[in-house]
This record gives sequence, C-alpha cells and structure tokens, in this order.
Amino acid sequence: MLFSSNIPTDFRLAFRARFGWLAAGSLLVLAITAVLSAQFSGRQPATVALDVGLSMIRLLLPLVLVSMTQELLSREFDRRYFLNTLSYPHPRHSLLLGRFSAIAALTLGLLLLLAGALALLVWSISQSYAQSTPVALGYHYLATIGFIGLDLLVLTALATLLAVVASTPSFVLIGTFGFMLVARSFGAIVELLTRNAYVVSDSDSYRSGVGVLGYLLPDLGALDVREIALYGKMDFLPADWPWLVLSNLAYVIGLLALAVWALNRKRFA
Repeated sequence: MLFSSNIPTDFRLAFRARFGWLAAGSLLVLAITAVLSAQFSGRQPATVALDVGLSMIRLLLPLVLVSMTQELLSREFDRRYFLNTLSYPHPRHSLLLGRFSAIAALTLGLLLLLAGALALLVWSISQSYAQSTPVALGYHYLATIGFIGLDLLVLTALATLLAVVASTPSFVLIGTFGFMLVARSFGAIVELLTRNAYVVSDSDSYRSGVGVLGYLLPDLGALDVREIALYGKMDFLPADWPWLVLSNLAYVIGLLALAVWALNRKRFA
C-alpha cells in the first residue's frame, strides 16, 4: 500500500493535538479581523474586508499546518513513538505519506471552512453599501482559494521534509516560515527592481542575485491572485498560470520524494 491504512488514527491524533481549538481560534480571528477592517473604508468596505481576510488566511493556515506537522511527525521521533509505529508490517513511506495526507486534508478542509466563512461575511458587509466595483465571490473567488490551497500544499510538503531531517520540532516552524517568507517575496522584489532601478545602487547585480532564487524556490508570491476576486477581472490571473501550477505540484512531489528518501535512510537510536 502506498499510503498508511491508519489515516483515521492520524485524524484522531490531530484532534488530540487541539486541531479543533486551532480551527475555532482561526475562524474567530478571521471573523473579527474582516469585520473590523471593513469599518476603516467608507467606500470599499467589502473589498477591504476580503483583502484583509485573505491575508489572514494565508498567515493563519501555515501556523496550523506547522503545528499539526510537529505533533504528527516531529514528536513521533522526538518521543520515540516510532518504536511502536514502525513495528507494524508497513513500509516507512506509508507512515510518512499517510501523515502528510492527514495534515494536508485537515489544512485544506480548514481552508474551505475559512473561505466559506469569509465569503459569507463579505457578502453580508456588501449588502449595507453598494460599491462601484463589487467583489466577485463566484468562480473568481474559487480560483483565488484554489491557488492558496496549492501554496499550502507546498508548505505542507516542506514541513514534512523538515520534520524528518530536523533534530528538534522547533526547526520545522523556523524552516517553514523562513522558506515561506522568501518564496512569497522574492518575485515581488525582482519585479520592483526591474521597474524601479533606482531603488538600490547597482540594481542589475542585485536583481541577478535575487533572481537566482527563481531556479531554487517555487514562486509562492505569484500564487496570490486575490485581485481577480477583489475586482472581478480574470485579467489579473498570470498568463503562465498553467506552468505556475505544474511547477509547484512538481515541487511538492520533489519534496515528498526527498522526505521518503531521508526517512528510509534515517537511523533510529
């Protein structure tokens, strides 16, 4: 079997690790932030609420997936639970991919819950004021959430790899968020230097150095396509979005392959 047959057990472990509290807390923070942010815009309250809400989703869900990865994988090795888990007649990769599947399913499920709640809040806010450019909560919004889901899938695969190779659970948090910050920002930095060469001295060499990251990291910043939902125009979708999707999926597969390889070579004391 490719995946672990104990996926229900993985879900039970996740809820034992306070996933329910994390989900409820994320929902509460999202609701409060979206409602309050709408009060700061007299002309575009729904747009501001949707924009801030999407930012909160992209910030909160990485915290949730890292917490679940630490509990389901890192502490598996830290507390030596593997002595019991790996005693069953299953290959090591089934444990790893099963835990990855559980974490991804919980994270994407929570994404759908938060996205639905945000859409309901934004729709309710939009009823009180008719904007000149209304937000698009149809397929534009679904496309935006789909790209966020792909972003989270990449981060989940990276956190899984770090949980296998790291010696402490805290490194999963540091490594995942460090990777996230760089992967989400380097594309914008390159574009800024391209359009405004006067921002730094010797911008060409600086742009070339930062651009090298494009060959090493996925461009998670390009997966933020919220403009198509904020303004209701698919023109904001990147022209090369099929390549963007395929390259990030390939990155997920590559990270998981490295994680499986590292786990198979791992020596347990």
